[in-house]
Amino acid sequence: MADFTFQETTIEGLVLIDPFVTGDSRGYLSKPFEKSVFEAHGIYLQPWEELRSCSKKGVLRGLHFQREHWQDKLVQVLHGAVYDVAVDLRAGSETFGKWEGFFLTAENRQMLYIPKGFAHGFLALEEDTLFSYLCGDRYDPESDGGIRWDDPQLAVRWPLEREDRPILSEKDTALPSLREFLERHGPLKKC
Repeated sequence: MADFTFQETTIEGLVLIDPFVTGDSRGYLSKPFEKSVFEAHGIYLQPWEELRSCSKKGVLRGLHFQREHWQDKLVQVLHGAVYDVAVDLRAGSETFGKWEGFFLTAENRQMLYIPKGFAHGFLALEEDTLFSYLCGDRYDPESDGGIRWDDPQLAVRWPLEREDRPILSEKDTALPSLREFLERHGPLKKC
């Protein structure tokens, strides 16, 4: 039996997690979340809703956030693989505008805890990639926001050598740069 492992990243609060997994010849059993274990590691996720998306290879979703009702998230790939990106947008943060990327796959079973105040997105690397989001607050369409996946100020290094061109929604194609967002809406409220 393997216990949970929590790995700090270069951005405070952003944590890569290996869940509890045990298996035998029949398959495996996984426990992706246990409140007391997470709290012992400084993560106070209060689940509000769970979302799942299924994406074709090459779909890029993001970079999304909410201007109010910030959602912290525990994300995991249930089938397939993604390159997952979190961008620190916390007001006053020493790492504001810094991003980190992770390869999350159904095979490695790793999860990412994304604190409140981050933009989030991912690039699907395999067909029929099933992605799970356990969110700590409700979806609020009135405060829905996002920034361009290819914002030159952020300079996220997506693994696009694996794809000809990412597949984007109309919404994601029209997202502003971080500078444009801040000019339009002002600084983000503190979480």
